[in-house]
Amino acid sequence: MAQSLWGYDSDNGPARWHENYPLAKGDKQSPIEINSKDVRHDSSLAPWHTSYDPGAAKTILNNGRTCRVVFDDSFDRSVLRGGPLSGAYRLRQLHLHWGSSDDHGSEHVIDGVKYAAELHMVHWNPKHGNFAGALKQPDGVAVVGIFLKVGTTPKPEMKRILEEIDKIKTKGKEAPFQHFDPSILFPKSRDYWTYHGSFTTPPCEECITWILLREPIEVSPDQMAKLRSLSKNPENEPVMPLVDNWRPPQPVKGRMVRASFK
Repeated sequence: MAQSLWGYDSDNGPARWHENYPLAKGDKQSPIEINSKDVRHDSSLAPWHTSYDPGAAKTILNNGRTCRVVFDDSFDRSVLRGGPLSGAYRLRQLHLHWGSSDDHGSEHVIDGVKYAAELHMVHWNPKHGNFAGALKQPDGVAVVGIFLKVGTTPKPEMKRILEEIDKIKTKGKEAPFQHFDPSILFPKSRDYWTYHGSFTTPPCEECITWILLREPIEVSPDQMAKLRSLSKNPENEPVMPLVDNWRPPQPVKGRMVRASFK
């Protein structure tokens, strides 16, 4: 299993990541299953808020493992503040994890419930100089996680990402993705859970303050089908559907999950 070849298949999937990335067996790994009975309501948790510049959106790409939208993070133009965080964190990218059918695909699990997909908005703390520096610090990165469920009243805002998917059907494809304000993807409720964890992909650095939104957003069956139509192979190879790119829940190991709501 070469370093660049980690993935989600039986020969290179999550159960084997630790062979090349020992941190994957660490004490603060993500995702986790959140059980309401173990969660502590913390009245001191502030509301979180964002100020995103739609002009920061740059490109959308298929890297064979996910669909990612990349933002300009060279200065504080799109930032996340508040909640459990100190200071402003810069938006760097958003990406998705999804399943091969609607009953699974999310990485975090809530009281036994798996959602069809999970959207991650990745922000980093500029006090650490650059993104690479932030990865080495416990307060280096903040990820807002949003669950996607399949329903009859889909959120029209997801459409923008999904209509660009035809341009990035195969691994290695990248297309311009300009003028996009990702805050349109947020659900109405700002309620969240928070805990300290890791990236859910190798090397699985334990530098993340998670802000997981309680309320899912809705997507249509057609929109999910579109996501599942991506190929994890390059253009010149047979189409291999990019699906089930999720890591299963990891041991909580005594970590406290706090909720902003009762």
